[in-house]
Amino acid sequence: MADLPFRDTGDFDDADRGFIAKLDPGVIKTADGRVIWDVDAYDFLHDECPETAHPSLWRQARLSARQGLYEVTPGVYQVRGLDLANMTLVEGERGVVVIDPLGSVECAAAALKLYRAHRGERPVTGVVYTHPHTDHYGGGRGVTHGGVPILAAAGFLEHAVAESLYAGPARARRAVYMYGPALPRSPEGQLGSGLGMTVAPGTRSLLPPTLEIARTGQEEIIDGVELLFQLTPGGGAPAELSILLPAHRALFLAENAGRGQHAVLSLRGSAVRDPRAWARHLDEALALLAPHADVALAAHHWPTWGGDGIAGHLTRQRDLYAYLHDQTLRLLNKGLTAAEIAEAVRLPPELEQTWHARGHHGSTAHNVKAVYQRYLGWFDGNPAHLWEHPPKESAIRYVDCLGGGAAVVACARRYIGENDLRFAVQLLNHAVFADEGNKEARDLLAEVYTRLGHGAENAAWRNFYLMAALELTDGIVPATPERTAPDVLAALSVAQIFDTLAVRVDGPRAWHERLAIDWHLTDLGERHRTTLSNGALIHQPNPPADVPPDLTLRLTKAQLVGLMAGKGVEGVEREGDTTALKRLVAVLDHPIPDFAIVTA
Repeated sequence: MADLPFRDTGDFDDADRGFIAKLDPGVIKTADGRVIWDVDAYDFLHDECPETAHPSLWRQARLSARQGLYEVTPGVYQVRGLDLANMTLVEGERGVVVIDPLGSVECAAAALKLYRAHRGERPVTGVVYTHPHTDHYGGGRGVTHGGVPILAAAGFLEHAVAESLYAGPARARRAVYMYGPALPRSPEGQLGSGLGMTVAPGTRSLLPPTLEIARTGQEEIIDGVELLFQLTPGGGAPAELSILLPAHRALFLAENAGRGQHAVLSLRGSAVRDPRAWARHLDEALALLAPHADVALAAHHWPTWGGDGIAGHLTRQRDLYAYLHDQTLRLLNKGLTAAEIAEAVRLPPELEQTWHARGHHGSTAHNVKAVYQRYLGWFDGNPAHLWEHPPKESAIRYVDCLGGGAAVVACARRYIGENDLRFAVQLLNHAVFADEGNKEARDLLAEVYTRLGHGAENAAWRNFYLMAALELTDGIVPATPERTAPDVLAALSVAQIFDTLAVRVDGPRAWHERLAIDWHLTDLGERHRTTLSNGALIHQPNPPADVPPDLTLRLTKAQLVGLMAGKGVEGVEREGDTTALKRLVAVLDHPIPDFAIVTA
């Protein structure tokens, strides 16, 4: 830690530059009074770093907890610290264009209100979604109800829905660990997420884009605001874009280059991103866009000013992702496994000394494992790992070999005494998985998780460790239910609607069931067939007319969405074997929103 440049206060100067006013108090509530945002709870960050926090993470949290309205450059403003992401507002001829309207309707409305209190009642004349992560579009209805241009990269809507569709319940459960909503905001508890403070559990919306950005170099003018786009798929998101505002000499980098190392694979779960493409997009931005900008701002954190500062920032971010990619490939081609590469890779000294390359959200250790996964998958090539017992069964056998639960705990205490917390956790995890009632093992494991959390530089790691400790002592914390606006469901394609059914079919229960249902969507003029065969639900658009189904349903897409949401078949025309639908419903499974993570 002594080697890090703590005396460099440039980030604090940049984070405070252009400050106009903050939301006071920094609390946002839903219409029924439920608090979904309380940035004032982080006021303890004004104090010096305690022993219960990594100094680098404490520094990042102090910077990220700054909130309010900021002038980036004349005509360009940001509201920071009122959700996980920033809201950017570009003033036009009649009103204001909003870039990334935050993740919840309530936070977006509060941010826009703060802007208008100081810049006038300007109407929102356009919206830009930079990429399909919820914290960048979910607040859309907090700034507009439609009727204005809404711009996004090609493929945005598909990926926005898919992001939370197929593995949504599991990701929501793991997000409880990643963001730590049940942890106290305190020097011993949650210090943010590295990208910002946390996720606001408010109302999600999804206004579909009306204008697609399909190529780099595409220019659009909204309310007199000229926007020049760079498509950056495969980096921070599968459909993402950076934006040059030529008249303002401002470059908006979305999540392509922030003030920290991003995650190649989110710990809550996501598709593995492509750091090679990421680096190439940054190199393109460096050559194509940076020369025309005097300030670079992003969807998280605070801006970078000056041509040299922008070039240095983009160069180091480019080099960071290229280095992580290339060194992982170099070492995997020498036979190292993901875990071995994570131990071997160290960033170059210049990047190690660069604050925006530090692992506050992503980290070198878990990013190189993600790169390995992208190329070689879960299997490390060792046949001993090809058919291992699942964790509980393995734990029972390990504990038996080590002489029982008490002996394992005794071994763990010895490793704790030697400050080898990493191996102590492995031992205690086996003890708990083998016998969940082993209170001594649970309590000791919670203690070690707490120590690991307090020493973590990475915010997600800290939250994972501390949430694990909390659940070992207090029990499972369920995910906070989100109030999903109807337009999120309406944005599903028909294929995605049937996909949501297919991933719920209990295969073994459906092995011997055979049925076919035709769905005539009267408002779309489309015919679809779902066939249950060998435990798989197969979707077929435009099915052949010469093969009759068991049941035909005539309904609108809205009725289909309602049917999937459990609203029943009232108003739906039915022809054929009406038991077919009941038989299909009978083999559908339900996700478990509060499954165990640190116990078997």
